[in-house]
Amino acid sequence: MPDPFEQHLAETLRATGDTFTPDRTGLVEGGVRKGRARRLRRRLAVIGGSVAGVAALGVGGTLLTAPGDTPRDAGTGTATAPASSAAAETLRKLLPKGTFTVGRSDSSSVFGVFDDGKGAAALSLSLGPASRRATDGCPDPTPALDDTCTTRQLADGSRVTVFQGFESPDRLKEKRLWYADLVTPDGKYVTLMEWNAPARKGEDVTRAYPPLSPDQLTKVVSAPALHALTASKSASPSTPAKPAANIGKTLTGLLPKNLKVVTRSPGADPEFAYAVVNDGKGESYVQINVQPDMSDVKDQLFGSGAETLPDGTLVAVHQGPGEKGGAGVVMWTVDTMRTDGFRVVISAFNAATQQTPATRTTPALSIKELRTIALSPKWLQ
Repeated sequence: MPDPFEQHLAETLRATGDTFTPDRTGLVEGGVRKGRARRLRRRLAVIGGSVAGVAALGVGGTLLTAPGDTPRDAGTGTATAPASSAAAETLRKLLPKGTFTVGRSDSSSVFGVFDDGKGAAALSLSLGPASRRATDGCPDPTPALDDTCTTRQLADGSRVTVFQGFESPDRLKEKRLWYADLVTPDGKYVTLMEWNAPARKGEDVTRAYPPLSPDQLTKVVSAPALHALTASKSASPSTPAKPAANIGKTLTGLLPKNLKVVTRSPGADPEFAYAVVNDGKGESYVQINVQPDMSDVKDQLFGSGAETLPDGTLVAVHQGPGEKGGAGVVMWTVDTMRTDGFRVVISAFNAATQQTPATRTTPALSIKELRTIALSPKWLQ
């Protein structure tokens, strides 16, 4: 399963903006699913690609620089003073008995540490238009051991996904990531992520599991008080481009004819799809995120080395290690953004999944082929 944070936390970057240090790998993949936790899942998303420092897509992720690192003052190394926001106070009231120390917060995101007496645990809340969320349903069906994920519809028509897994595929130090992601019928989202450590990185685990149970996570994200805070966070009043109706079908239709599609993502996710292809030289995993209205993270995704096409479209290319646990896995990415913020980012790997060993030397698609797919006008049809 694609790393929940890199892929679905990809889009938390969108919720947290420049509050955290960008991680280019996360941004590129993350969007990719939007958030590792995944993406988002991001993975990507958030909830990654080159890997010089952006966290992204979101998603498959995602979602976004993934939240999870305790804010520190650069000069003293001490925790920064918490910012006040309605989201932080509302979350505090919804949590079980214990103490909640806010590290960062604004009108659409909160990061802090919760302690119910059984060990400090990092929490991250984000909310807003559904197109910006860090996660998007369950990760694609190549789950790691002990990962569980369910999606169901609530009585009010909202859809909630609850994921229980690990921060990284190799289960490093047993650091766990759990989250609940809820999308309302009117297109708003609330996502709450939690770890069994006081920070996503740089801190050892303090307890066997994160503090909130799946039912408690669901109760928090479905609280009317949080939904009320999303009321003013509507999407841009402009009319940005919209993705193709079925991006999975569009992806397979744009693949080079010499590639056999071994498997593909089920259903019709509005922003993420994947396919495993084979050209006779070994299986290769391909993933794509199609995201409207992403202008607010343009500077994080496209640096000075990005190419600008005559129509203003930005193009960035990243080649580097897959960084998801698979031995010898490399990831090639082409990231594009049109002038209205419409983003298409596609990645290919030299393995059947990001977590399993490489099956070939390079991905089955060249950078030129990935570029052709990402820039295709069919994503706007």
